[in-house]
Amino acid sequence: MKKMIRAVGAGALALGLAATFGAGIARADDKVTLGVAIPTADHGFTGGIVWWANKAKSDLEKAHPDLKIIVKTAANAPDQANQLQDLVTVNKINALVIFPYESASLTQPVAQVKKQGVYVTVVDRGLTDTSAQDAYVAGDNTAFGRIPAEYLAKELNGRGDIVALRGIPTTLDNERWTAFTSVLKHYPNMKILDAKYANWNRDDAFRTMQDYLTRFPHIDAVWAADDDMAVGVLKAIDQAKRTDVKIVFGGAGSKDMVKRVMDGDPLVRADVSYSPKFIYDAIRMTAEARLAGKALPAKTIIPSVLITKENAKEFYFPDSPF
Repeated sequence: MKKMIRAVGAGALALGLAATFGAGIARADDKVTLGVAIPTADHGFTGGIVWWANKAKSDLEKAHPDLKIIVKTAANAPDQANQLQDLVTVNKINALVIFPYESASLTQPVAQVKKQGVYVTVVDRGLTDTSAQDAYVAGDNTAFGRIPAEYLAKELNGRGDIVALRGIPTTLDNERWTAFTSVLKHYPNMKILDAKYANWNRDDAFRTMQDYLTRFPHIDAVWAADDDMAVGVLKAIDQAKRTDVKIVFGGAGSKDMVKRVMDGDPLVRADVSYSPKFIYDAIRMTAEARLAGKALPAKTIIPSVLITKENAKEFYFPDSPF
């Protein structure tokens, strides 16, 4: 765990929070029942989210006898909305950490929870109305989009045809896409042939990439915008036996993609960090702040950085779930 903290830059973050909130030790009459609402493990990144959330429950309940954490996973947005109602009415939570399945459809349900007096921390996929939350914790989605665009522009010498695979309609995906396209506006000889949602899913990405390969006779690079989608993209390229694609850039620093970078894979030359461990950090920060009767900063952003062969070992964690 210590290595993972180093990778996402949370070490300094933890020190700063300790100074702000103290040791997080509650008085005997302080009770916090914290609900955690997250998507099911339907791909590698969310698998990491679920793993880190459950680890937070185990670690923090041991450290704080007056803390109870209830972890709920949802397969879709309506399920997550229903779970929020149960957390309030059945489990009587007074704090919530939510990784929204979707942004728009979960905004009103989360707002209703907050109206019940529950302290709300939103993680990663932001809501469309920030008044529905007390705090927001995420990776740097602007850097997540900007870094790949800058890398591709440099590696392709400012000239080339690109296809893109987006995640699902969320505020964070919009932030990434805006940052990516904003960079490429400065390179008129770089063209985005198409961009489609592939739902951060390997199979959907495989089918989307098959479509791109059928429609476009020449593609220089792919921005997959997620390491799971990059797996599907690579499979489609391999099956089509296409040799024109020079670079596949994913994202999030999964152990498999970082290993490819370390090993000098000719297609996967770089990645960008965005660890699912931020759910652990968000749960810990929220729990300790509420036990101390304090609030988090309105926004906490964990940096995303470029991963290349030169620094890949710093981001390679073979024992992690993602």
